[in-house]
Amino acid sequence: MIKAIALDDEILALKIIENYAEKIENLSLEKIFNTQIDAQRYLNKFPVDLIFLDIEMPSKNGMDFYKSISQNTKVIFTTAYSEYAVDAFNINAVDYLLKPFSFDRFKAAVEKVKMNTEADDVRHLSIRADYKLHKINFDDILLIEGLDDYIQIHLTDHSVITARSSMKNILEKLSEKDFVRVHRSYIVPVKNIKTIVNRNIHIENFIIPIGETYKEMVIKLVNR
Repeated sequence: MIKAIALDDEILALKIIENYAEKIENLSLEKIFNTQIDAQRYLNKFPVDLIFLDIEMPSKNGMDFYKSISQNTKVIFTTAYSEYAVDAFNINAVDYLLKPFSFDRFKAAVEKVKMNTEADDVRHLSIRADYKLHKINFDDILLIEGLDDYIQIHLTDHSVITARSSMKNILEKLSEKDFVRVHRSYIVPVKNIKTIVNRNIHIENFIIPIGETYKEMVIKLVNR
């Protein structure tokens, strides 16, 4: 199921998207928004697979809004202006729908999302940080550390990627068999849990505490 939201300052445009989305299998339009601030608040709390996004809006340009999103979210731009098409595809838009667009054109755009989703390598984590989309191989992740509204992804080459996300949201993007949360502030690759010393996991120069909530699950992983 593709979880989507739509953002457009025109209510009629949102209603059309809402009507079209209801007719497409495996597409769930979770919310519609006509202000960027409300859409941003939602995105800060909930993971979304796709955004139907207008470009010309009263506050921030839709492309700038998309580039500011920290979570990895695909975008289909919906606009009355053709001149932004090249820029849209330069930031990896799945499709570019010129208003007024038909249901068949809308459906074709969603099908592209489905195909792209199926083609995504499941051994990678995609996340937006520093106005770029990072595709990180699972094997390159040393650990993930939570810092309030941000996370830090520590990589095996000793570099660090800082992104705006909750631990819950990032965990949903990871393979359950490859990663485990061991503390409210730490997610680690299962393969890196080899020994536990005084309820701490040692990974290179990091000493990671095991939270009481996660202790039993982590011990089972070590002893399996």
